Amino acid sequence: MRLVGPSGEQVGIVPLAKALELAQEYDLDLVEVAATARPPVCKLMDYGKFKYESAMKAREARKNQAHTVIKEMKLRPKIDPHDYDTKKGHVVRFLKQGDKVKITIMFRGREQSRPELGYRLLQRLAEDVQDLGFVESNPKQDGRNMIMVLGPHKKKTEAMAEARQAQEARKADAKANPGKSQNAAEASSEELVEAEESSEASSEEPAEA
Repeated sequence: MRLVGPSGEQVGIVPLAKALELAQEYDLDLVEVAATARPPVCKLMDYGKFKYESAMKAREARKNQAHTVIKEMKLRPKIDPHDYDTKKGHVVRFLKQGDKVKITIMFRGREQSRPELGYRLLQRLAEDVQDLGFVESNPKQDGRNMIMVLGPHKKKTEAMAEARQAQEARKADAKANPGKSQNAAEASSEELVEAEESSEASSEEPAEA
């Protein structure tokens, strides 16, 4: 076998007995790292430490990974102002978290003959959140519904990083002013958890008006 030392140095081609002897001498494990090579390649290492470090790297990679998430918000063409403001607030929150938002206008009965109502509502919503997102997919009719997709200006990774920074800042403030900042720190922590959970997998979350 071709043997690699604990520091990555090339020991050379040695018999199995010699490799095992060196492993015992260094108090390390003999691990095969390239079984298909000719001759196969083995390395002297602390296998337990190697597995632990690999797991930590994988965990960190998953933590920083951002998947595309599509939220869904459903509205009616004749939605009242209060409900509109509530729905818009959800859209704003999703865009701030770096998520895409699929807006669906649902037409019922005679409303189907007035598609311009849905179109104007979608245009209004796009204008109201233009500082946070842009129209990624223009309004289009889909059966009894009209659909538009908004994309965030801010990337998911940026949103998560900002949430973490805000959490750390509020924690520091909470230590300096325990009574005043405790609720703010807890709220920041909840925002961070929500942002990280929404990046775990692509999903749609309908909310009907």
